[in-house]
Amino acid sequence: MNRALARTTGHVARALALALYVARALALALYVAFALFPLYWLVKVSVTPDDLMYGEGVRLWPSRVTLDHYAAVLRHSQFPLFFRNSLIVSVATALFATAVASAAGYAFSRFRFRAKAGVMAVMLVSQMFPLVIIVAPIFRLLSPLGLTNSLSGLVLVYTAFNAPFATFLMQSFFEAVPKDLEEAAMMDGATRFGAVLRVVVPLTLPGLAATGGFVFIAAWSELLFSLMLNSSAAVSTFPAGLLGFVSKFSVDFGQMMAAGVLALLPVGAFFFFIQRYLVQGLTAGAVKG
Repeated sequence: MNRALARTTGHVARALALALYVARALALALYVAFALFPLYWLVKVSVTPDDLMYGEGVRLWPSRVTLDHYAAVLRHSQFPLFFRNSLIVSVATALFATAVASAAGYAFSRFRFRAKAGVMAVMLVSQMFPLVIIVAPIFRLLSPLGLTNSLSGLVLVYTAFNAPFATFLMQSFFEAVPKDLEEAAMMDGATRFGAVLRVVVPLTLPGLAATGGFVFIAAWSELLFSLMLNSSAAVSTFPAGLLGFVSKFSVDFGQMMAAGVLALLPVGAFFFFIQRYLVQGLTAGAVKG
């Protein structure tokens, strides 16, 4: 009787475990499908011919595909110029903001000084303001300096607004590096700068990659400042340039979606090259020596 009861209990436990596993797998599959659906729809519309855009109704895939939208975007629009501007601004912002955040994050993690808590509080509060309420003051500030309608002005603004959060990220990575390693290097004759460069920086490469990736994505997808600070198409970035596919009475969805797909390529390539560092950053604290 006891054996039968134990056997039945074991079967029930295995059935519950299997049901839980299936439920988790199904939930994960639904989440992935929900997350990837916009990307799928973006690609679908970008390869749908104009005559089938509204004629076929809602279909999982068009009956005929075309690359004419991509050809039109690359050959007959200003998207290549917008793409180049976005790439310049995003890369420059990622480099400058990461450099500033690394220096500030190291100072916050290693040194004690007056008003440290106040400075950190001000940096945190600066992230709470809606950007739309400070566009006008920023424009008034940059206009006399000749930094409106320029890529350098966008880089300056993006660096200023991304540096605080990037500083908090880098501070957490620096705090994960034991101070004893720096002290040992300095006891061997290295200066503090040399110890940071030779010991700390290699250990925080995953943090640098993650911070740079965050800043790059934030600058790459930013629209408000690009739209309000630049009125010339020569210095517009691609988020503002996408508005050019919207006319007064119509929207060229095919070309807009094709431009959106092309705009995703640098982001995908960027994360492909830094994925090794991102994985290291996620697993850095999992094993203790």
